[in-house]
Amino acid sequence: MDYVYGPGRNHLFVPGPVNIPDQVLRAMNRNNEDYRSPAVPALTKTLLEDVKKIFKTTSGTPFLIPTTGTGAWESALTNTLSPGDRIVSFLIGQFSLLWIDQQQRLNFKVDVVESEWGQGANLDVLASKIAEDTAHTIKAICIVHNETATGVTNNLATVRKILDHYQHPALFLVDGVSSICALDFRMDEWGIDVALTGSQKALSLPTGLGIVCASPKALEATKTAKSVRVFFDWNDYLKFYKLGTYWPYTPSIQLLYGLRAALDLIFEEGLDNIITRHARLGKATRLAVEAWGLKNCTQKEEWYSDTVTAVVIPSHIDSAEIVRRAWKRYNLSLGLGLNKVAGKVFRIGHLGNLNELQLLGCLAGVEMVLKDVGYPVKLGSGVAAASAYLQNSTPLIPSRI
Repeated sequence: MDYVYGPGRNHLFVPGPVNIPDQVLRAMNRNNEDYRSPAVPALTKTLLEDVKKIFKTTSGTPFLIPTTGTGAWESALTNTLSPGDRIVSFLIGQFSLLWIDQQQRLNFKVDVVESEWGQGANLDVLASKIAEDTAHTIKAICIVHNETATGVTNNLATVRKILDHYQHPALFLVDGVSSICALDFRMDEWGIDVALTGSQKALSLPTGLGIVCASPKALEATKTAKSVRVFFDWNDYLKFYKLGTYWPYTPSIQLLYGLRAALDLIFEEGLDNIITRHARLGKATRLAVEAWGLKNCTQKEEWYSDTVTAVVIPSHIDSAEIVRRAWKRYNLSLGLGLNKVAGKVFRIGHLGNLNELQLLGCLAGVEMVLKDVGYPVKLGSGVAAASAYLQNSTPLIPSRI
């Protein structure tokens, strides 16, 4: 029974948690079982092999940690670094801000490179810092691939080019929480040392799994990292990997079966097709925003996100009222503006197991809400712009050809 009932389905268009496919819900609808039986290690072995594919790595070692993205952050930092280590981190929105806060509270020396919210990471500053650091005092570069507070995607390939150009050995740590399995992500090709994501984003699972993947270089760093870690210690996992039992503590059995079903759906559609679908839905959303006469919070096309669009509204309208009205009247869940952009933007999430008609339903709902709060939108304008684009760009469903 819903805590607050509304007829029909809730239209969930926040940038995570996202809609869960029926196949995944059914896979998780099972009783508990003994994780020390032969069945769970056999399942886990297939998951560890297959999850590497969503990171596009053959050399990485994955860890399925019962936690959130925040726990995955801490896992990445504490397993590879020591208190007092110097790191460079980019502040471009709320989630990069929170990761920086964690880095500072873990007693790392953080060089914060701040950009205006709506801009991407300032990689020119990074290049200058790396060029000047001939003594290699910088131990890690930390960057959020896709900042969901502002709808900004950063160029990870350029970060790797900078490090390689100056032959700098700093570790490359990436938050891919709202990008992996939706945006182009190439762990091996871009030389990423630790990548992480959360189950509730593009994987389309409930919250509860922090999925971390570590390069051989990152695993080597654990041997000298002096940060205190217990629950997140990769070495405990590696010990049980060698034993073939895989789990240093009790996993969520239901989430493991859900992950199996989610990965099967991803591989059936094809990861590259999924990335293309997200690009299509992102473009359609931006066309709708333009047709409404509103602006994207993201200031340059090169930074546009294909998983979330932050929409700037006129100063006389409180964007929080748009989010409240959408939920109260139309059973539509949109993302609030956070921190510096609170009251100034609302966010449309378009990631995960989602199709074109679902998105068009959301855009129609947004138009009605905009009309409700006094914005002079022409009803149907955004839907028309998006649907015209989607009608010309949406392919046949491969399994139905």
